[in-house]
Amino acid sequence: MNPAANLILIGPMGAGKTSIGRRIAARLELRFVDADAELEGQTGASVGTIFELEGEAGFRARERALLAELCAGRDQVIATGGGAVLDPANRRELAAHGFVVYLRTGIERQLQRLARDRVRPLLRAPDRRQRLEALAAERGPLYEEIADLQFDSDHVGVASAVDALLGQLEQHWRRDGAERAA
Repeated sequence: MNPAANLILIGPMGAGKTSIGRRIAARLELRFVDADAELEGQTGASVGTIFELEGEAGFRARERALLAELCAGRDQVIATGGGAVLDPANRRELAAHGFVVYLRTGIERQLQRLARDRVRPLLRAPDRRQRLEALAAERGPLYEEIADLQFDSDHVGVASAVDALLGQLEQHWRRDGAERAA
């Protein structure tokens, strides 16, 4: 058992961090936080607008501050943005304050799930496959570095993924402080 105050979902865009995370949080009666949506709510601007006005570096600085704030809390399921692991400070924060689940998915599934997406700034590329492959090569080892558990979300629907992941969490994760609250 690996005790931690929060459950943190990492992985590439299209892996299901938000859809799976929202359902996991409901089933475990935890607060769900989508980091990108939270950042948009705090700033009043979309991720795309932040990228346009401040560049990726500006967005990543805002993301770093938000993740530090979120990780200071507890009893949450936090869905990070796909690039949150790029910053070493974020990786340390996530690993120190949560049970980290890497939701893995392949490029083909990402292309299917993101086919209609026109808002993600990093998908604005002439060749989406090439962009996703480059992101996977850069970020994959970083996801693996901090993951307490790796879960393949590639060939299952959301409901099946939630059931399977909950089964694995039962074996590997205990909410830090849960025994005191019971």
